[in-house]
Amino acid sequence: MDYNILKDECVEWIRNWFAANGPECCAVLGMSGGKDSTVAAALCARALGKDRVVGVAMPAEGQSLNEADEICRHLGIRYICAPIGDILASFGGVSACLGEGFSNQSEQNIPPRVRMTVLYAIAQTLNGRVVNTCNLSEDWIGYATRWGDSAGDFCPLGGLVVQEIRGIGHAMELPSRWVDKTPDDGLPHSCSDEQKFGFTYEVLDRYIRTGVCEDEEIRKKIDRMHERNLFKMRMPDSFGIE
Repeated sequence: MDYNILKDECVEWIRNWFAANGPECCAVLGMSGGKDSTVAAALCARALGKDRVVGVAMPAEGQSLNEADEICRHLGIRYICAPIGDILASFGGVSACLGEGFSNQSEQNIPPRVRMTVLYAIAQTLNGRVVNTCNLSEDWIGYATRWGDSAGDFCPLGGLVVQEIRGIGHAMELPSRWVDKTPDDGLPHSCSDEQKFGFTYEVLDRYIRTGVCEDEEIRKKIDRMHERNLFKMRMPDSFGIE
């Protein structure tokens, strides 16, 4: 695959999307320090100009910026830091009233939903459009928070697998330490995405693109994850009168 061509096609797609959905608007995206937000920000800057891209870091209490500020400086885009520690602390009452019924998964999904709320507040203030930085690999197996990081106004990476996004990042000559950074969820004491999955992105990407996976157990696991999370990849079903 020629990643220079793919990069140019994605840049043109972003440019056309804004021409139709916000010719005077800027792109606003959360900067996690990972490859997806870095590549998405670089593509938006190439498509719209650096002055029309805003990168927002939203660290929780005690959480590092993970080089989000440095990435924005490297790209030459506007940088905003909006800590969410105080907002997250206010959810203590929710967990207290639910007691043991408040699962770890429920708690882990609060920060991405809070971050998306913050992004939309900033976008509305700055006449912006929110970038969904999810990729096809993670969406395929449901590794995204419904109405959290899976939300947004447009999704430049949504049809690309991880290997393709890395290829675009290298084609744009972004530093390898950001493009090839080991993906993780950023939670304290957590492990890498691939350790949680039980398979690599390379295996997942190949299966998505070719349907080939030699390990039968991994293939079944990917299929189960995909089928269980298909609802995340579509808008909510609505009742209507025919």
